[in-house]
Amino acid sequence: MEARASAKFLRGSPQKARLVIDMIRGKNVNQALAILRFSNKRAALGIEKCVKSAIANANEAAEKANVSVDPDDLWLKAAYVDQGPTKNRRRMRPAPQGRAYKERRHFCHVTVLVSSDKEEANAKSAGPEAKPAVSKRAKRGGAAAAPRMKGAAKPEAAVPEVSEAPDKKAGAKKASKAASKLGAALKRKKKEE
Repeated sequence: MEARASAKFLRGSPQKARLVIDMIRGKNVNQALAILRFSNKRAALGIEKCVKSAIANANEAAEKANVSVDPDDLWLKAAYVDQGPTKNRRRMRPAPQGRAYKERRHFCHVTVLVSSDKEEANAKSAGPEAKPAVSKRAKRGGAAAAPRMKGAAKPEAAVPEVSEAPDKKAGAKKASKAASKLGAALKRKKKEE
């Protein structure tokens, strides 16, 4: 059983609301409400109301379908924040030397989807070989798509390592000496084969 709730035109920027939503996404409803209750962010109050509304919607839908749903078994399947309008919320703020700064006050729309299905069942049905969803940055390519793995295993080189690798700061003599050692190592490798 799934239920959705949305809170429209909440005061505050969507960027700040996303910080709160990221803390509760994928958690149990009770954990999410506890996090929101003790969160120090202003957006948490509106998001808490939205989560409670989603729980009430799930109970209502379960009653209509003659299905029993325990509110403690619900978890947040999806939660996201969209940008709202800034029209009619533009203000002018006094600035030095008789100037005025434009100020745009933001609205945001919060949507929460709760589910009573088990999280483990969804993860197991996808299978171990299922690929994770590709982000927008990865689709764009470039440096954003490059994997950032710490301690990734590097492929072994066919050429034996030379003890003195040329440095960027090393002089021309050291660089030529290292190159000659590398060449000698390659010749030895060919003779052995």
